[in-house]
Amino acid sequence: MMAEDTVKVGLVGAGGNTRLRHIPGFQQMSGVIVDSVCNRSLESGKKVADEFGIEKIYDNWIDVMDDPENDAVCIGTWPYMHCTLVLAALESGKHVMTEARMSTSAAEAHIMLEASRNYPDLITQIVPSPMTLNLDKTIKGLISDGYLGDILSVDVSVAQGAGQSGFVDKTKPFHWRQSRDFSGFNIMGLGIWYEALMRWVGPAASVQALTRITVPSRKDESGELQVISVPDHVEILCEMFSGPITHIRFTDVLGHAPGNAVWIYGTEGTLHIDGSATTNLKLFGGRKSDSELSEIAIKPELQGGWRVEEEFINAIRGAEEISHTTFEDGVRYMEFTEAVTRSSQSGEKIYLPL
Repeated sequence: MMAEDTVKVGLVGAGGNTRLRHIPGFQQMSGVIVDSVCNRSLESGKKVADEFGIEKIYDNWIDVMDDPENDAVCIGTWPYMHCTLVLAALESGKHVMTEARMSTSAAEAHIMLEASRNYPDLITQIVPSPMTLNLDKTIKGLISDGYLGDILSVDVSVAQGAGQSGFVDKTKPFHWRQSRDFSGFNIMGLGIWYEALMRWVGPAASVQALTRITVPSRKDESGELQVISVPDHVEILCEMFSGPITHIRFTDVLGHAPGNAVWIYGTEGTLHIDGSATTNLKLFGGRKSDSELSEIAIKPELQGGWRVEEEFINAIRGAEEISHTTFEDGVRYMEFTEAVTRSSQSGEKIYLPL
């Protein structure tokens, strides 16, 4: 496809991120048309179509795949549909971008990866972990330049609730992410933080984990009691292929927990990512000769940011390759999240890759 060619995109699932990011991102690009939408109901699809001026509304996702005018499909459903939809898109000759998380299991992720390799002329992309995009190039550059020396240890602490809201709240309604039927092996936002971690220090070689479900059931919107099958607190120890030992605490139940943070300790220096302000992460560092950590300014040329839709369209037009995020990296984080559950259930260390 040439750079000036029009690209028409069909949507399957139009949740929050699709409306906030993907549709506006596509529509602001020259020669890109969001041509059709299929949402959970015809009524909800019509609302999205009316809001964004989308011409065609379908009540069956198969119609989006079969539409001969669509060049690409953007998948914004819950993870349990991702594998089915990605395979259908590829078999229909469509480029495909799918929302994170990649799938429900490592097995599904491998199927999706193998399918993508069977269609080398079609572009495949997973929506990337966004939190650290502004810092990633700087962190990777510092590590590459020897700022840390040999990396010894990494500590990741993420609390999904801040301050008082972090405490256990048994009155919160059931959310689909708390059901393994819809989420599979995905646990809270663990996978996307691990994806960010891989950008700096690579993947884990082994995983040992303890998990807990603090509130065993919650009522859904209709008042029906639903069993919770996804943990709300995890503690993980990893050995990384690149050398360091990594500890990850991910929780939805700790009140007044410190803000989200990552510490990377090396023989020559330390880096600290302060995520207490989730929309504007800051980077601090110190070396052996420094008496304390100081903030590291991010050079304008190293500033990263959200350009997911642009990258997808550019890849379709042959202008760049997908980096954020490839199906290969998606397989790695799906193997990791599944290993966490396998370890917690068996009490054993799980070695990666699966």
